[in-house]
This record gives sequence, C-alpha cells and structure tokens, in this order.
Amino acid sequence: QSYCHRLQHDMYFLTSTSQLNEQVVDKIVLQLNRVYPQILTNEEAEKFRNPKASLHTRLSDLLKHLQKKGDRHCQEFYRALQINAEQLFNDLPSRKILKTPDPTEIDTDKEQYMLNDRGPVFFLACFSVAAGLALFWYCCNSGTQVIGRARRILGFSPIIIGRHVRNICMLYLEDMTRK
Repeated sequence: QSYCHRLQHDMYFLTSTSQLNEQVVDKIVLQLNRVYPQILTNEEAEKFRNPKASLHTRLSDLLKHLQKKGDRHCQEFYRALQINAEQLFNDLPSRKILKTPDPTEIDTDKEQYMLNDRGPVFFLACFSVAAGLALFWYCCNSGTQVIGRARRILGFSPIIIGRHVRNICMLYLEDMTRK
C-alpha cells in the first residue's frame, strides 16, 4: 500500500483526534521544511503554520497538499509524525492494518516452534525404541550365530547400559540359545 493511500486512510483519524495539538503540527511542518530532502518550501511552511487558521483546516490542507505532491512526501510526513508523536503514529488505523497478520499466511517462527516443541528427551526415547526394535528384529530373524555375536556385544557394554539391564539381556540370550 502506498503512503498516499495510507495517508488518505488516516486523514480522518489525524484531523478528528485532539491528540495532535498545534505544537506537534508545528514541529512536523518545521521538520518537513528544514530536513533534507526539503518537502515544504518556506512559503508553504508559513502557510501551514499560520496561527490565524484553525488547526483542523491547516492540518487538512497540509495532508491534501502532501498527497498531491506524491508518495515520497507522504512518506516523509509519516517519518516526521513518528519522530514527533510516536504514540499517535502507532495508533494510526493504517498501522493497525499493517500489524494484523494475514490469516492465510503461515507464520514460519510459530511453525518452527511447533515442529521442535518435543525436546531432546522425546528424541532420545524415540531413538531408543527404534534401536531396540532393530536389535530385536536382527536377533530374531537370523540364526544362532547372531545371538552369539549379540552376546559378545552385550558382554562388553557395561558403560552403555546398566548392569541390571545387561544381566537381563544376557539371561534372555542364554534362554534363546537353549531353545
């Protein structure tokens, strides 16, 4: 959305609220006049700072003038508004529209969190179950030579698994070799 369209959308809000007082409007006009690139000439700045005209009229004329000048001028107005009245800038209707997310759009940060919310314990549990099933399948589908190899592997693994678990596995393998 261009800055001119945004300004047109925000015009009623800016001119109707009493939050935008004369001091803030004067600061904005001075900034648009003095800061590079110069948006308002000296004559235009004097016209929009004229205390004889009402604030509503001056502000309406300023916004219409900026819309006629183009998108760059409207963008500089928003920058000046943000610098001089940040709370009002954040409350603009066009800002609220920009902040609301599109319901059809996928939020990648949230999706990444949803995929990784289980943690490392869940991963280790799944990996252990898969490794156990693979070992069981490997031992049961082959001949007795595999059981002997598995027995040797389990015999040298007191570091990997606990002593009680190792003893149970060894008893199971001895029982399988007897059958």
